[in-house]
Amino acid sequence: MQDLYVVTHPHAEHTAQDVVGGWHNSVLTPAGRRDAGLIAEALKRRRTGTSRPVRITSSDLNRCTETSTIIARTLDAPATTDSRLREISFGEAEGRPNSWLAQRQVPAPDNNRLDHRGPVAGAETRRDIASRVHECVHELMDDLDHDHIVVTHGFAHTFVVSAWLQIPVEAAGFATFATTPGAITHLRHDDYWRNRTLVQLADTTHLDCGTMA
Repeated sequence: MQDLYVVTHPHAEHTAQDVVGGWHNSVLTPAGRRDAGLIAEALKRRRTGTSRPVRITSSDLNRCTETSTIIARTLDAPATTDSRLREISFGEAEGRPNSWLAQRQVPAPDNNRLDHRGPVAGAETRRDIASRVHECVHELMDDLDHDHIVVTHGFAHTFVVSAWLQIPVEAAGFATFATTPGAITHLRHDDYWRNRTLVQLADTTHLDCGTMA
């Protein structure tokens, strides 16, 4: 068995400030840093009894690298960054109030889900983000000597899952695997039957520990 855990970075300052994220390089809030510690402890518990070493690969944006550093310290595991795991780019909207983007954003039509760019200059398409995330995850999938932890963002999370499940980019126009800040998604590869399983989607029970503390 090979496991891959997808971590969605916890609460970050751009959310607290109600501004557009994307490639805007915000950091974790104090609550986000606390939750990153809870995520790390949850991953340590999940890996109890496993012998396969683990690699951590993170988006290179600060809110993810902060998270991966905390996880790496707890698991005593190496962590690297990969810009292909970044959130979708919102172009010139990044760092602006969410209300600014809401006034301009146009949803992708059913007949152009992958290549619709909308009126915001510099924004990525769904195909753009899906292609780069799939490329990164497929490289991780080729490393059968390790389990993997991927630290990424809310929209990018969908394409980590779709890549693992071998859903082609061309078929991912409507796919969504919804998550929330600080959630853990568990993916597994059965090395006998060769099945790829979504074991658990966007679990947040580990964050309840912080709420009760």
